[in-house]
Formats: sequence, C-alpha cells, structure tokens
Amino acid sequence: MRVLVTGGAGFIGSHVVSALVAEGHEAVVLDALLPAAHPGVPELPDAEFVRGDVRNAEDVRGALRGVDAVCHQAAMVGLGKGFSDAVAYVACNDLGTAVLLAGMAEAGVGRLVQAGSMVVYGEGRYECRAHGPVRPGPRAVADLEAGRFEPGCPHCGAALAPGLVGEEAPADPRNVYATTKLAQEHLAAAWARATGGRAVSLRYHNVYGPGMPRDTPYAGVASYFRSALARGEAPRVFEDGGQRRDFVHVRDVARANTAALAGLDARPAGVHVPYNTGSGDPRTVGEMAAVLAAAHGGPGPVVTGEFRLGDVRHITADSDRLRRETGWRPRVGFAEGMAEFARAAQRAPSGDA
Repeated sequence: MRVLVTGGAGFIGSHVVSALVAEGHEAVVLDALLPAAHPGVPELPDAEFVRGDVRNAEDVRGALRGVDAVCHQAAMVGLGKGFSDAVAYVACNDLGTAVLLAGMAEAGVGRLVQAGSMVVYGEGRYECRAHGPVRPGPRAVADLEAGRFEPGCPHCGAALAPGLVGEEAPADPRNVYATTKLAQEHLAAAWARATGGRAVSLRYHNVYGPGMPRDTPYAGVASYFRSALARGEAPRVFEDGGQRRDFVHVRDVARANTAALAGLDARPAGVHVPYNTGSGDPRTVGEMAAVLAAAHGGPGPVVTGEFRLGDVRHITADSDRLRRETGWRPRVGFAEGMAEFARAAQRAPSGDA
C-alpha cells in the first residue's frame, strides 16, 4: 500500500514511517519542517519526501497522488504557553486536518488513521464509594495552591478511586490543545460519513522514546525530565508526583498505526472509530521520574508542589478495544523503555542550530 504520512519527519511520524516500510508499505512523507518543530534539517525517514504544509491545498493535492491511505500525524502538540497559542493550535490541527480531508475527498483516498489524544477525555475515570462512577469538574485554583491535588466527588466531596477510561467516556477537553484534538476527530467522522471513507483515531496516551524533542514547552513530561538529566539537573516533578499516566513507547504507537491501517478495509464504509492507545501499565509521574533518573545515573527527582492550570490529575487508558479488534499488543515494557530512553538521543529544541 502507498501511504502518506503527514508530519512524517517528526517524532512519532518518523517512527510510523519506519514501521510502514518494515511491513512492506511504500511511505510518502509530507512535512513542512516548520522551525518550531525542526530548528535544523532533521534526519529524514527512508521514504519519498514532499516538503509542504498540510494547510496548503496544493501541497496536499501533490502529496496525495497515487496514495491509498493516510496516516495523519501532523499537529501542534502539548499544552502550550498560554491562550495566545490558540490561533496556532487551531490553524495547525483543525484547519490542517480540514484541508487534508478535503484533498482526500477530491482524490478519492478513503482510508485514514489519525493521531488522536487521550486529552479529549479531560480527567479520567473515577469512582466514589457512595455514588459510583463520577466525573469531577476542573480542579479549583485554591485547592491546587493548598496542595489538594486529588479531585473529590462532585456530589459529596469524598475521595475518589481512579481507574481506566474507555472510549465510551464522554469527551471533556480542558485546554485549547485538547479541544483541537477533539475537533480533528469530529472532522474525520464527518469526512467518513460524507465520502464513505473509513477512519480511525488513535488516542495516544503519554508517548515517549528515542527522538523526542527536548527543552520545549510543547514536549511531554518524559522529555522534560530527560532534558533535565542531560543537563545534570534533577527532574522537577509538579504537584506531589502522584499523577497517574500511561507511558507508551513510540515504537508501540507506530505499530498501532500499522495495525489500525491493516484493519480498515474490514470496517463498514462511512464509519469513524476511536481507539485508546496505551501500554496498559499505569504509573505515576513521580515513579517515572525516579526510574528514568536511576537509569540515567541521577540526580534524583525533586517534587516541587507546582502545578499548571489545564493539567488533569489522573488519565490512564483502557486499550482493550484496540487489542481485541486489531490484534495489536505493546511490546516495550516500562523498565526496558525508560532504560533505553535514559540514554537515547533527543531532537534539538526550537532555536538550536
């Protein structure tokens, strides 16, 4: 199959390209190499490369020639610096997706695997002993400033037990990035209905691994900690370090893309399906920092009590649907993956040569 990978020169996209090529597909990369993501010319994947912007209809039209399917990875990621980033997020993520899907409709390309995100859920799944499954609202600034990081039951205020969130959970995006990722899914669903296409959104959890960008406000927490260790500094852990996340290795995420792609033709036409894509092995942020620091040789993490508005407390995946329906299984264990990541090279941040 000839597969277009948007953002294929990026962190996750380049691994997707490698996975596609390893499985015998012909990969085409469309990437604008924007300075915010690529301050220098990156090592390009072993594939046909088209330099172009997913927001540009002519660039998209050219990249789609002869293509059978698209793995859409191009996006502006992370929480960002503030609401002033909203325009850039909407332009890159939502406008870019709309232009791509319009081009696919025009070209008659009917297969799409899209990079989604767990951030569409907001907080994860919680249970109250008295009220059963509940959905706590955004955490109050006063509680965070006082070090009360755990959300309480919205009915009685009691402590909650976090669990695994499934795809049937209602969406509740808590920041601009999350809102754009949900909009991307809605656009994909509308495209599938209108064209008879088949679409999958892989709701990535906390992806980490070789080639992650360093020292950037848009990188994930694992990258921040790895960057600090590279400078000889202790990772700074926000809140109390008890935030639960699902850290999934980038090679496993790349294989999830190829597994989803392989199963598209068996799906009914006109349908969009979301899949959680996580390791199934939840860990706390504090635990991840400690394991990564030990593998790197220190220094150990420092818990600061700081917080960021828009962050959620716990979000961990139930990825059973993806495993059951595609046969995908994560292969890289937590300890193995963190040991590799502790020594792996990172991409230069924006502003570096």
